[in-house]
Amino acid sequence: MSIENTHYYHGFHVTPHTENPRLQIVTIAKATLENFIENTRDFGLQAVEYKPFLRYAVADKLDQACNYELGKLLNEIMQDRDRAAFLLEADESAQADFIDSDEQRDLFVILSTAVSHLIGLPNFDSMYGKYYARFTVKNEDNSDSYLRQPHRRMELHNDGTYVNERTDFVLMMKMDEKNMEMGDSLLLHIDDWKDLPYFYNHSLAKQDIVWTTPPSKNINYQIEHPIFFEEDKNGKPHMLFIDQFACPQRMQEGLYLHQMSESLENEDNCFNIRVKTGAMLVAQNHCWLHGRDKFISNPGLKRELLRQRGHFTNK
Repeated sequence: MSIENTHYYHGFHVTPHTENPRLQIVTIAKATLENFIENTRDFGLQAVEYKPFLRYAVADKLDQACNYELGKLLNEIMQDRDRAAFLLEADESAQADFIDSDEQRDLFVILSTAVSHLIGLPNFDSMYGKYYARFTVKNEDNSDSYLRQPHRRMELHNDGTYVNERTDFVLMMKMDEKNMEMGDSLLLHIDDWKDLPYFYNHSLAKQDIVWTTPPSKNINYQIEHPIFFEEDKNGKPHMLFIDQFACPQRMQEGLYLHQMSESLENEDNCFNIRVKTGAMLVAQNHCWLHGRDKFISNPGLKRELLRQRGHFTNK
């Protein structure tokens, strides 16, 4: 961490990632987390799930612990295309206090809820049946998508390609892990994708593609939209792509999608992110692609993850 590039705020500090300074590392002080835990102790996860207004209350408690500087900064990051992503984690002294337990996992859900509601509103996640999803990656898997498959790379993609809600952001939190090697998160900002001009200016760039999902997603419809579905306020493209759920209807579409997938997977500007237990990676979903590197096989391999994805409300 570069001290000269660190900016200090009330209860947290921010440093650009050493490999890609677009990504901002937001480190929450131990005292800030203790304040947040104490002031949300009476809420409880069930109440936060049953009463949507409590989700804004826990967000306010986190922001209050930071003298209302955290929410402002997170929104500035997310609305700035040149950054538009942050890794929020506890400082090392707080990290040392994390103990694997159901109570800690509940705390992590509430903390992630506070962060998501500072920047927007999570959509209903049909896969899990709540405004968030929790799922586990183990050494063996027989699911119907790459989400839980540990021994292969999950290719770069955007979330929300197959739903009819707008998905401006995606939040990915590590709840717990055991016997893990590799399995880092992968990130690529589309402005760093060298082949973007070719694919964005292609004749199929703004033609509708059919998108569908396997049964585990609990989505009973298919939708159509282009890969490059809009431009931002500065005329730069926003993107929605995932190779698993695109259903080309003709040869030209299929080859365009295949070439795009190959280009993304061979892009040198993609970089790895190690996410600690209790940390969360949050990205503007339309200008960042994300994925996951493969794991080293281990019979005891286990990683529990949380996902929230939704739309901005503070534009």
